[in-house]
Amino acid sequence: MKKNIIIGSAITLAFLIGGCNSGTKTDVTGQVKEALTEAPSADINAELDAWFEKKFMEAVKRSPSSLAALGIKERMDEWDDPSRAAELEELDYTRQNLAELRQKFDFDKLDDNSQLSYRLFERSAEQDIAGDRFYQHRYPFNQMFGVQSGIPTFMLNRHKIDNAEDAENYIKRLDGIKTYLATIVQRSNAAADAGIMPPKFVYAIVIENASNVLKGLPFEENSNEMNLLLNDFKTKVEKLDLDDAVREKLYTGATTALLTSVGPAYRDMIAALRVQESKATTDDGVWKLPDADAFYAHRLKTITSTDMTADEIHDLGLREMDRIHDEMRGIMKTVGFEGSLQDFFEFIRTDEQFVYSNTEDGKARYLKEATAWIDQMRDALPTVFNTFPKAKLEVRAVEAFREQAAGKAFYSRPAPDGSRPGIYYANLYNMTDMPIYQMEALAYHEGIPGHHMQLSISQELEGIPKFRKYGSMTAYTEGWGLYSEFLPKEMGFYKDPYSDFGRLAMEIWRAARLVVDTGLHDKKWTREKAIDYLVENTPNPKGDAIKAIERYIVMPGQATAYKIGMIKIIDLREEAKSKLGDKFDLAEYHDVVLASGPVPLNILEERVDAWVASKS
Repeated sequence: MKKNIIIGSAITLAFLIGGCNSGTKTDVTGQVKEALTEAPSADINAELDAWFEKKFMEAVKRSPSSLAALGIKERMDEWDDPSRAAELEELDYTRQNLAELRQKFDFDKLDDNSQLSYRLFERSAEQDIAGDRFYQHRYPFNQMFGVQSGIPTFMLNRHKIDNAEDAENYIKRLDGIKTYLATIVQRSNAAADAGIMPPKFVYAIVIENASNVLKGLPFEENSNEMNLLLNDFKTKVEKLDLDDAVREKLYTGATTALLTSVGPAYRDMIAALRVQESKATTDDGVWKLPDADAFYAHRLKTITSTDMTADEIHDLGLREMDRIHDEMRGIMKTVGFEGSLQDFFEFIRTDEQFVYSNTEDGKARYLKEATAWIDQMRDALPTVFNTFPKAKLEVRAVEAFREQAAGKAFYSRPAPDGSRPGIYYANLYNMTDMPIYQMEALAYHEGIPGHHMQLSISQELEGIPKFRKYGSMTAYTEGWGLYSEFLPKEMGFYKDPYSDFGRLAMEIWRAARLVVDTGLHDKKWTREKAIDYLVENTPNPKGDAIKAIERYIVMPGQATAYKIGMIKIIDLREEAKSKLGDKFDLAEYHDVVLASGPVPLNILEERVDAWVASKS
């Protein structure tokens, strides 16, 4: 799951964070191309690629945060413009670019790869245009990806300091927070006036999260700890070869910016949120918002890249719950447990053998063993893959300032220049929420062969435009992540039956999401009913269920992508295997899935069908 503190969009600046090398051994893209069409003149295809490159870089250069995400050191003293006027300007760019694409390039004269790029760009632009009617339906302040935590996360992880000028720009960015945040507060207040607010419970979490940013020196004069931003700044500056006088001047500048810009900005934001909180209701789903049915339908279509209705998704989830429950009962027999499935869930939740101690030693052990699972899988990859990521991967704990609000685990892409590895973040705030029996599946999902492998390979692909390398199609990306939990079972992993139960626990968690997301946002379930459903039907602890439901409430539809994407990837694989028989090669199938970068599920099906035809 990726987070972005940008309020507006540029072309589609979901297309962020990229790279440029290939590790592919098998030219599956070429096989697909040959199956679909004869290659026309290269001129129009090269011209289209150059056009995509131009439009992508124009969009990136309009966005300081996008430049930072790509490791480009330009406009390092600025923030994105979060105003509605800037958002509308970006929407105009989108319309102009879409019109220009259709006017300048004849789709029928393009080769297959360029036709795919055309279709993906067109689809993204059309979704941006259609989705603008819901511009106020986003919750800029929320516990999952809210601006209040996005700002310090950006400064800590994106703003590099390699010299004194970078340090001065860091200070200028701190100075700019007051205006930047005030604009977002203004927009949030306008949405609240229109009846668009997150439910009441969100505010306490966000306010606490924001208050954490103001802890330590220089905000708290008697504190024994340094503020997280000042500590980050000093840590980075201390690595530079600077005169003491220059260094002290920089420290003074950062301290002043914190006191005169960051502090007032955050206090004003907290005050505004307290006013909103007094007006917020306990209604949790988006059904309460204006134009709710259309908004949720748009979210589901965008997230799943299908035309499935909320009812169809809900019913699919119920069927999957029944199937996985039956598999879990098989594990119960294997380990000799006597009792009901709910009894087994309670045993799994409470027995001390399944959690590490909630101490620094316990947390260190978790990180070490999660890394070991990934290393073991990396050694086994050549048996089922031809293509491997070049980017490195690290397992880290979520930073203390955001761990109470952050999700259970998530992945952050590597920098394209290799200066930052891919990072699998594990939230170790409460170790009972990170049980040992789920470690293996979680490591595969966030690390290898999951998000790190798919996203790194995507940004290392050659011969496709950058907007495709850096893109994200949620059902494809998260479907691959969940498929990556299932695949190791076929490879001989999950030898411990409890670890295999952990795999099923992770899968049923995603199946339950189909039920509770549609329950919350379409069927008007309460937060409490959704939490109870997870507690009754999954082995996860109640704290896990609470945090998950609170996530789904502020990210409507997103949680449905995992299971829908996984089912599609497995169904396409099994259909290809049935048609090809002995000609089926699993590593080649994985190349087909990965070779085009993220695509909607219907286009993934086209790619697989073309590969099957090329081998028949």
